Amino acid sequence: MSFPSIFTGAALAIAGRAALVRLLLVKFRRDVARLNDGDLSSLLAAYADDAVLRFNDGEHRWAGDWVGKADIERFLRNYTAAKVQGEIKSIALSGAPWALTMLVRFDDNADGPDGTRLYENRTVLVIRTRWGKIVDHEDFYVDTSAIVDLEGKLVELGVPVVPRVGATAA
Repeated sequence: MSFPSIFTGAALAIAGRAALVRLLLVKFRRDVARLNDGDLSSLLAAYADDAVLRFNDGEHRWAGDWVGKADIERFLRNYTAAKVQGEIKSIALSGAPWALTMLVRFDDNADGPDGTRLYENRTVLVIRTRWGKIVDHEDFYVDTSAIVDLEGKLVELGVPVVPRVGATAA
């Protein structure tokens, strides 16, 4: 194999990887924009039927593991009911295209009905995919106490909790 063909192959691989990052950034930014508008359908479609979304434990409506697409839909409904607005800042990838691990910088915030900022945070999402579907998603927040504070404010505002699959009313 000649040096020019190795160089050409490496250049194509690097360009392809950069294009994949850009495509994923465009796709997920569009999905998050729709989520911010209350439409969770395109983001939910990115999850496998048996996906797991892991969120930090605490005294709030998003705590714990959300298993399966129906449960993740409820997680996202709680997100939209709280009027949380998110923004993807960047994505980093590792792994083969059919088994990616993504690190996503995600910032979010929520305002009350009067425009007062109720919540603001920075997050890194660790997302694993298989054949283009999210199979494992875990959130790591800079300030987990901000989520608990938001929960208290949502309760005061009367924002109802969307219960988990199989959950019973208290």
